[in-house]
Amino acid sequence: MTTYDAGPMGMLFAATKPERTTALILVNTSSKYVASDDYPIGFPAEAAEELNRTMADRWGSDQHVLLQVPSRADDSRFRTWYGKKTRSIAGPAAAAAYFRAMFTADARSLLPAIHVPTLVLHRKAYRFMPIEHGQYLADHIEGARLVELPGSDGPLYWDHPEEALDAIEEFLTGVIPTALTDRVLATVLYTDIVDSTRLLAEMGDARWRGVLDTHDDLAGRLVFENGGRLVKSTGDGVLATFDGPGRGIRFATGFRQQLHTIALTIRSGIHTGEIEMRGADVGGMAVHLAARIMAEAGEGEILVSRTVKDLVVGSDLEFEDRGVHQLKGIDGDWQLLAVKSLG
Repeated sequence: MTTYDAGPMGMLFAATKPERTTALILVNTSSKYVASDDYPIGFPAEAAEELNRTMADRWGSDQHVLLQVPSRADDSRFRTWYGKKTRSIAGPAAAAAYFRAMFTADARSLLPAIHVPTLVLHRKAYRFMPIEHGQYLADHIEGARLVELPGSDGPLYWDHPEEALDAIEEFLTGVIPTALTDRVLATVLYTDIVDSTRLLAEMGDARWRGVLDTHDDLAGRLVFENGGRLVKSTGDGVLATFDGPGRGIRFATGFRQQLHTIALTIRSGIHTGEIEMRGADVGGMAVHLAARIMAEAGEGEILVSRTVKDLVVGSDLEFEDRGVHQLKGIDGDWQLLAVKSLG
């Protein structure tokens, strides 16, 4: 699979080494980037040079996200990470030289020589490489199939990844993927900073914003380390999901300990049940239960449902009974337990 900058190299390999190429997948790429009399869909030469300067100027900064991953442009943590990612690849001068060389590529003569199964995936709204480039590839490679993808990101990973994965799976296996259920079993965790309103009043907006940034960075790192998914920040807490309750409890314990170093105390609520997937968000009764359980927790307490305790039987986790509770807006009585130690 080759993407925008590596497309011509992938086409060359498929054309000259068909015995070593099972299939070719071209993603948001082109056989020629700059316009000419016989290729009017390319960038005008002056526009290509301006784009090259823009790429070099933004390279390594969080502004590069606006060009390549606009779907995540409002996520400050992602922008910071993406800037670090690009800086780890190359410096601005090397990146500028690379893109300048890329803009001289012309692999059109190779297209009739490609005789391996070929899938062309192209975003409909990718500004860096308009859809016409993908259409040209599909029209000039024998038997190639074009799949137009929604969104405007260059990478496939973050915006509507399911469509791309389904197309790749069907292309490689010949089997149309079955629709995935929008309900899955997960461990849901909510956290909340104790006395956040008082802390805000004491610190002021600017200092509090810095504390929250540290809080969110710690949460993102620890969720990742424990194999979970950070669904969202709630302003003074987080919502995360894990594939097992033990991982959720270990995240909550580690997060609580890390936040003590910046004088923050949290309460946490954890429940395991079926959740509804709503794009990047989650919903369903299990999510509401985790929120209600958190609301019952005391300062520094990690409170879990009986369901969670039953699922970790045999582990090193210990609990203290907190009795039976009636949770606001939820029918029935619920036995809650506090995580005592990690053994």
